[in-house]
Amino acid sequence: MRMSRSSVVLPLPVRRALRKLGQDIKDARRRRRIPVSIAAQRASISKNTLLNIEKGDPAVAIGLYATALFVVGMVDRLADIADLKDDAVGLQLEGEQLPQRIRVIAKKRTKGK
Repeated sequence: MRMSRSSVVLPLPVRRALRKLGQDIKDARRRRRIPVSIAAQRASISKNTLLNIEKGDPAVAIGLYATALFVVGMVDRLADIADLKDDAVGLQLEGEQLPQRIRVIAKKRTKGK
């Protein structure tokens, strides 16, 4: 049985992050004095879709969130969301797996040479 997108239960931190992203996009658009209709036209989406983005609707495709960020001139930040340099846990785990010492393996000698 296939589930619809709206029936998927998202963790609370994910819902909060999407709402914050939507609000931040809305605030950026308003600071730039861009009306909803013009922002939607520039993003090639409907006004309702833009309003859903600004509400943090999880059913809206991430590509449309990226396009809304492009309209307000903030799309460059999207590439840094999961940047390795900001992954403290990943870097710590990687550091724990480094070998304590590195040994050079000597080549075996063959007889007769």
